[in-house]
Amino acid sequence: MTRRARQYIRDLVRIDTTNPPGNETAAAEYIRVALAKEGIATELLGPDRTRLNVIARLAGNGARRPLLLMAHTDVVPADPTQWTVAPFAARQKSGYLYGRGTQDDKALLAAHMTVLVEFKRRGVPLARDVILLGEADEEAGSTGIQWLIANAWAKIDAEFAIHEGGYAADTAAGLRLFHVQTCEKIPTRVRLTAQGSAGHGSSPTTDNPVVRLARALIRLNDADQPVYLNPTTRLYLGALSRIPQYEWLRDLLPKLENEAGSLAAANQLRSREPELEAMLRTTLSPTMIEAGVKINVIPSVAVGFIDARRLPTETRDEVLVRFRRIINDSLVTVEPAGGQQMPATEPSPTTTSLYVSMEKVLLESHSNARVVPYMSRGATDGAFLRAKGMAVYGAPIFLRTGPDSRAHGNDERIELAGFDSGVQLLWRIVNEAAAR
Repeated sequence: MTRRARQYIRDLVRIDTTNPPGNETAAAEYIRVALAKEGIATELLGPDRTRLNVIARLAGNGARRPLLLMAHTDVVPADPTQWTVAPFAARQKSGYLYGRGTQDDKALLAAHMTVLVEFKRRGVPLARDVILLGEADEEAGSTGIQWLIANAWAKIDAEFAIHEGGYAADTAAGLRLFHVQTCEKIPTRVRLTAQGSAGHGSSPTTDNPVVRLARALIRLNDADQPVYLNPTTRLYLGALSRIPQYEWLRDLLPKLENEAGSLAAANQLRSREPELEAMLRTTLSPTMIEAGVKINVIPSVAVGFIDARRLPTETRDEVLVRFRRIINDSLVTVEPAGGQQMPATEPSPTTTSLYVSMEKVLLESHSNARVVPYMSRGATDGAFLRAKGMAVYGAPIFLRTGPDSRAHGNDERIELAGFDSGVQLLWRIVNEAAAR
């Protein structure tokens, strides 16, 4: 199983599915051929022949509703000049496999393929169908999953899904924390447009739109966004507070629940653990500014773009209204900037048989393990399935060994020993959840 999984991930990384333009059909066709050799029926479908989704299914006895194994086939762009290895060469070095997609998301895709083939080879009786889905365009428009929901829902309809978004990490105290993603923040791209008087650079104006835009961005950046806990973040912080490394959280938790003290408590949390604080409220990052045509010409318009990640408990309109109130400038408009519109959803429950199966397997996998539900700051197309009522879980099968994730970064890589262990974990989870 290990050798097969490693071959799959190498082959998948070597298929350049950079989005844009995507060309995910090349990866879908590879999966179709690989699974066909094992006698697994596979189909490619979608509205664009160059960007097809791939679906494969192993039939169970129908006693339970299907289990969906999903992962996307596209990857974000990689600048070869910023890498020490070729991004699509799948080069092995010092125990790591380097390449775009090794973390996001071709390792999971290879693991799903391996598990499906293993069930087929062993002839394991299944109590439910197991469906593999490789969807296109997760990294840009999520058109793949949205097309499937609208046009081929019966082919992917399942009780629950195993998806990306979870991770495992070791603490200083020797605990292994398995973060099961049960919900996620929602990308909310915002455009600010500042108006002013055009003129010669030698004659400063009082309504320079570049200055006006800068003030608006600073006001937003410095403002405290409201604090909200949802069922996932409440369970997550509570679980962390029972770990020696995070005992200091115990005093903060009641304050976070109290509206009067929540802002101060969240700011205190930010000073110690910015990643935890980002789970408590909508965040924003100014990312692009467009203004002017010449250095000595004052423009009449300046435009700024913000990557906001809102909590599932807030609507987009609520966020936009709050941003306008904070900026408090009638000559600065605040409006959506386009891009993916992920739906706001409730967290997937921690009581399903899949979550229970994951918890059982993960606790057995390490002598000092903890399993916690987790809300990721990033977003996945699993949100569209949650909106349809499907429970979706980011399985924490791969151990995060470095200080940070290299997903979307330069020299993206995965530790091969950790990849091997992750494939074994996934096999045990699916076997626990789907076998008779």
